[in-house]
Amino acid sequence: MSSRASYDLIEDEEEEEEKSVNPTEVKMSQIVMPCHCNHRQDLSVGQLLKWIDSTACLSAERQAGSPCVTASMDDIHFEHTISVGQVVNIRAKVNRAFNTSMEVGIQVSCEDLFSDRHWRVCHAYATFVTQRTNTGKRVALRPIVPHTQKEQVEYSVAAERRRVRMVHDDIIKNLLISGSIQQADRSLECNTVVAEKTKVESVELVLPPHANHQVNTFGGQIMAWMVNVATIAASRLCQAHPTLQTIDMFTFRGPSQVGDRLLLRAIVNNAFKNSMEVGVRAEAYREEGPNRHINSAFMTFEVLDDSGKPCPLPQIRPEPHEGERRFQEAIARKKIRLDRKYIISRKQSEVPLSVPWDPTNQVYLSFNNVSALKMLAAKNNWRLSTEKDEVCLYTVEQKSMLSFRVEAVVDVPAHRAFCLLAELSNRTSWDTHYKKCELIHRVDDDDLIYRVVTPSVHQDAVASPTSSNQGERILQDFILLASKRKPCSSGDPYVIALRSVSLPSYPPFDGYNRGEVLCAGFTILETKNNMSLISYYNQASPEVLPYISTDIAGLSSSFYHTFCSCSHYLAKNRLQPAF
Repeated sequence: MSSRASYDLIEDEEEEEEKSVNPTEVKMSQIVMPCHCNHRQDLSVGQLLKWIDSTACLSAERQAGSPCVTASMDDIHFEHTISVGQVVNIRAKVNRAFNTSMEVGIQVSCEDLFSDRHWRVCHAYATFVTQRTNTGKRVALRPIVPHTQKEQVEYSVAAERRRVRMVHDDIIKNLLISGSIQQADRSLECNTVVAEKTKVESVELVLPPHANHQVNTFGGQIMAWMVNVATIAASRLCQAHPTLQTIDMFTFRGPSQVGDRLLLRAIVNNAFKNSMEVGVRAEAYREEGPNRHINSAFMTFEVLDDSGKPCPLPQIRPEPHEGERRFQEAIARKKIRLDRKYIISRKQSEVPLSVPWDPTNQVYLSFNNVSALKMLAAKNNWRLSTEKDEVCLYTVEQKSMLSFRVEAVVDVPAHRAFCLLAELSNRTSWDTHYKKCELIHRVDDDDLIYRVVTPSVHQDAVASPTSSNQGERILQDFILLASKRKPCSSGDPYVIALRSVSLPSYPPFDGYNRGEVLCAGFTILETKNNMSLISYYNQASPEVLPYISTDIAGLSSSFYHTFCSCSHYLAKNRLQPAF
């Protein structure tokens, strides 16, 4: 955690939450005492993790009505320090319940009692599962009903986060297989620290105070012990007091109980210019029987100077074989952290439009694509601008962005409408704004990249439904990532999300103005009588307003004619193969 002077105010979020009480919400407030702190009198991360895990577990158990255990924790980035005498406020609530697992969102803030300041420390997403019953089965969970806009967004995007968790390990493997990870630089051996020097091994006996009400070791306690040995390993490299900045996503592989011995091993895997990654492994054992792998975690440390800026670090010389593997995997995880920060963690308005696509960031671009559309759809301040024959045009304007939504109920089953609309190449048959659409890269079954060509835009015509950068009297083209998702559970819509990406093999062409799409796409929701509510969304910049203002003002019905054309296309092909 770094101590910076700037503070993030959180009152706006709290005001929205006060309007609706979530039955799974649990709040914990702790005043930081000297016994909770490190040598700098800052709250130790290990203690904070204990509090986070306890609060999140109580929230999960409110939803489940039965004992729960921590299954995994997503990346945690610590933004600020917490000092003695300050108050830690932790709020946890279940974002979404799946069949036997649930995602719990955790917000951690700090309060200075003497200055009445509040600031954000970190946020996290934890996955909890119910304990197995005597029959060996887990308790089936009740669904969550979101009430506020924020809860609706978290509920919707939770399905995408779950998808990313499931492929996290595969992403690292693919990075290593691709050969893009460098080997250890042997030319620097004389200026490096041997990795063996940073090794730490420690044993902890699990006693009743370390266990929860189910007599299993607290997940937060295990994480606290892991932070302890990781800090020692980092200190041996830098010969200073390191600061923990980030804990990567990790999964608990099994439980441990009172009476177990936990063997904790840590080593510095790699050192970069201003940061280092420490790997930690936890194993449980008894006097008899083999060691059980409980957890592995990867933590990023920095050494901060008096002004809070990171200091340069010595390089690490990995051990042969296993050490070199850990060295290379650390580089892959750093790449993933940068991708997540660049593509996912930034606010939607800060994300550059055409992010370069490559196989190593495809998961995060796809996540951003789908979650952006879900967040746009979840906004609660849409206004009805005009309506004709039950085809409705809604708008919402926030800051510099104008967004619009066109929707109507169509007499086509939702799954058929999804299949037909997801095949973007067919859009030229019903949308006059699509002059050409060609598939240029099939990433996988759910993500495809198209090149779309639209005609020139005139002042009296509606803008291209995907355009956010208009040209006059020349053709425009777009390189679009189309991400399609089927419902995760009953009540979810089908989703077809569109956003711009850039491909080195498809640079801007002469005679075309390269347009960009921040967020566009369809949601398709099954309604009664086997019909579908189809909604088309587009998030456009202010310069597009003149092209669609006639529609918004009700002076034109081009949106209506386009949507009618779409409806006729769906009805005509409702019984035909989609491809």
